[in-house]
Amino acid sequence: MSGDKKQEGINLADLASALPSNTAVKNEEKVTMANNYGEMLVGVLHRTSSEKLVILCHGFQSSKEDKSLLTLVDALTKEGFSAFRFDFAGNGESDGVFQYGNYRKEADDLRSVIIHLAKQKYNICAILGHSKGGNAVLLYASIYGGIDTVINISGRFALERGISGRLGKDFKQRIKKDGFIDVKDKRGKVEYRVTEESLMDRLTTDMHAACISINKECRVLTVHGSADEIVPAEDAKEFAKLIANHKLHIIEGANHNYTKHQSELASIVLDFLKCGCPPSSKCMLTLRSRL
Repeated sequence: MSGDKKQEGINLADLASALPSNTAVKNEEKVTMANNYGEMLVGVLHRTSSEKLVILCHGFQSSKEDKSLLTLVDALTKEGFSAFRFDFAGNGESDGVFQYGNYRKEADDLRSVIIHLAKQKYNICAILGHSKGGNAVLLYASIYGGIDTVINISGRFALERGISGRLGKDFKQRIKKDGFIDVKDKRGKVEYRVTEESLMDRLTTDMHAACISINKECRVLTVHGSADEIVPAEDAKEFAKLIANHKLHIIEGANHNYTKHQSELASIVLDFLKCGCPPSSKCMLTLRSRL
């Protein structure tokens, strides 16, 4: 009986000290913070025994619950990295109205997240984004800097492409005429509204300029599927041409969401991360000193 009571009294710190040194104690916590527009951003912090943390960004019409992000978080925490996944404003649980564009605003949301976590004494080891989230992390690196490792998974280089597939070939004429386009699902229900302002936000976001503005000391990995049905693999090759310190990995047969290639995606990401910022390393500069 007394032995049972003693076991009940074990706390997390005791458990951590009792485990082998290479075992990470994991703990999940919902975290909120305000962006620069007063909107509350909602995320989940996956804490391990390491202060080295990777921030993960979701793609278009997605959320922090995206399967690829969850797979990556599981892989990261098993290797000892802490991780944070969150919803951009207007997506998932976060405040705000969903917008078609918002590329630079999402980079700004990421800035709010990074500042908040840095104040919590985390070292931001890397920022990672899938699809539109890939654009967000690259834009962040080009605008703000201060991050040593950036991982772009299936981001789009040519933002002028891929619009007519969603909005129709006559989208420019329609949006000039009406000021907006309502995108509907197969049942005719409106999924979201594209305003002229949000469309222009996308068309005026220059990924070429962003790529050449990224500090050459920043390590960038681009991962793309050869069978990506949404963003062609040629876009990944454009990133490789322009970013100074860049590694490109094309996964043969993978689609946009890596449906049958989740393990391979996680392995590539981990290999790149461990090469630059292993969880046990003390070489990572504290981001707090850069803010």
